[in-house]
Amino acid sequence: MKRLTDNKIILVTQKTRLENLIRRYNTVGQARFYIEHHGGDFEDYLAEDSAYRAAVDEAAAALAAYGRLQVIDRDFLSGFLFGEQDLVVAVGRDGLVANTLKYLTVQKLIGVNPDPARWDGVLLPFSAGDLSKVVPEAAEGRRQTREITLAQATLNDGQRIVGVNDLFIGQRTHASARYRLQIGEEAETQSSSGVIVSTGLGATGWLRSVIAGAGGIDRFCGVKGTPALADGFTWESDYLYYTVREPYPSKSTGASLVFGQVRGGRPMKIVSQMPENGVIFSDGMENDCLEFNAGASAEIGVCETRGHLVV
Repeated sequence: MKRLTDNKIILVTQKTRLENLIRRYNTVGQARFYIEHHGGDFEDYLAEDSAYRAAVDEAAAALAAYGRLQVIDRDFLSGFLFGEQDLVVAVGRDGLVANTLKYLTVQKLIGVNPDPARWDGVLLPFSAGDLSKVVPEAAEGRRQTREITLAQATLNDGQRIVGVNDLFIGQRTHASARYRLQIGEEAETQSSSGVIVSTGLGATGWLRSVIAGAGGIDRFCGVKGTPALADGFTWESDYLYYTVREPYPSKSTGASLVFGQVRGGRPMKIVSQMPENGVIFSDGMENDCLEFNAGASAEIGVCETRGHLVV
């Protein structure tokens, strides 16, 4: 077979719910017993797995015909070295695209929806059948891309973590976290269940749920006109939004800096006052985190690197 390019194409996959069940219960039969014993529909797990495997097989065949194909599971992204000329294709849910983007620099990423009837696919504009057309166009610069603003937390010891949707700063268990928060020249000591810093891409995720909850409380209390995020907060926006979850006001802690923007001239700094279990993680990946215990400080802002999503 003659390939059209010698550049690598990295196909990123993820485990299905069925695969995770089998890993936990050892066999399909035991997994079926567990799900059906609890009243679940095991056939739905089988159908999802079948559709996903078919999409991955179709994608792999199309990509192997174009270039040098390498397949990696999402679990190995954090230790994988991407080449600058690599083209990356992610087949899975929207979260897989977000998890992949934060490990890229200049590489283009193509999101493939393996099951459009099941997944909305905001970040998955293509099907596996589109790849034979989309991949050459993307590789040759004939396909449009959107730049994605990323969030970044840098510790005082030089460690760094990047978030595509959001960063979480707080206790690993989501219990009360203690820290000192500074935005620009304003600062206060807080006790809360954590701080979320969201990008424009993540505005429809965790941040949206927090704002929806705040709006519901306002309506119950008779407050009208709860401000929504500005329409201009897009994937490319060069600023972030932060929100403090459940801030607790007391004699020693405040609750005035609970929501706002993080910009170049108004960075966020956080100093941990947690003796243990303090963490910073991104995009819901709690196992891939930085420890953030007493003595650690973090500066949070927009990452210089941008994501490049093929559309």
